[in-house]
Amino acid sequence: MSKAAELAALIGGQQAQGNRNLIINGAMTVDQRNSGSAVSAPHNTYTLDRLNVYQSGDAAYSVQQVSDVVPDGFANSAKIACTTADTNGFGANDYYMLTHNFEYNQTRSLEFGTSNAKQVTLSFYVRSNLTGTFSGALESGDGGRHYVFEYTINSANTFERKSITIPGDTSGTWTGTFNAKGMKIRLALALGANYDGTAGTWGTDESYGSTNQTNFFSSTSNVFYITGLQFEIGGVATAFEHRSYGDELARCQRYLETIHRLRGGVDGAGSTQRVGTLFQTTKRAQPTITGTIYDSVSNVDVNGFSIQRSGNPADMNAGALADAEL
Repeated sequence: MSKAAELAALIGGQQAQGNRNLIINGAMTVDQRNSGSAVSAPHNTYTLDRLNVYQSGDAAYSVQQVSDVVPDGFANSAKIACTTADTNGFGANDYYMLTHNFEYNQTRSLEFGTSNAKQVTLSFYVRSNLTGTFSGALESGDGGRHYVFEYTINSANTFERKSITIPGDTSGTWTGTFNAKGMKIRLALALGANYDGTAGTWGTDESYGSTNQTNFFSSTSNVFYITGLQFEIGGVATAFEHRSYGDELARCQRYLETIHRLRGGVDGAGSTQRVGTLFQTTKRAQPTITGTIYDSVSNVDVNGFSIQRSGNPADMNAGALADAEL
């Protein structure tokens, strides 16, 4: 191989190594919605950026970005705290889990659903006062395929890095629309009988974890910390890929952007003001705009929006939330 070819191969390898983690905000550094405040976790709600919670049942928990309980080399983790216990046994349809949703364009290179499906590895740092078996699942975007996995928390109140290698799925439907949901990672906290299954195999049952899952909701003293989530091609968990805060924030803003100050030209007369603003990052899809700083919103697309407000134009120096989550 010539020197030029060797250099090209080296540069290509470094670029691939630098973009190997398919998970966004795996280090839990971005929390646009809550800025580190603890929030309750109703069904299908995003807490920290890209960290979604799913639940059905009588137990309850909170999620919070923290900086005081972290493994070496990390600035933040997500703290999950049991706020309402359930010690009477879960109903068959109960489930509680953390979820990371991927767009199809993020995961199509895995070639799942074909004979070329690639092996993948999920890794993360976890800590809890509980020890025992925990579980989760890798799931297709349409929910038709699931691979259940288990991991063990060996020592209480100690961060441990866990690694799960999953064979590529050669069956099922893993294709889809470019910006639609293509894959999900589930991390269970507790499961009823209709949502647990056998670990270590691909299947069509709607299983979000295993039959051996520990009950996180046995006590309101229970806590669970997680950070360093990484999902990559191959059979080995490589060192966690740390990104700059600016890089991670820009990736998160494809799905959610907190607009702290509206910017753009003002076009109005008298007491009616109109402002157009551009997003920092092109959105995944047309977002929903929420806030209390406008009378009406219009011209919403993936690049920006316009608002109209009656009153002093100085009142425009406020914010809004653009939500284009999966």
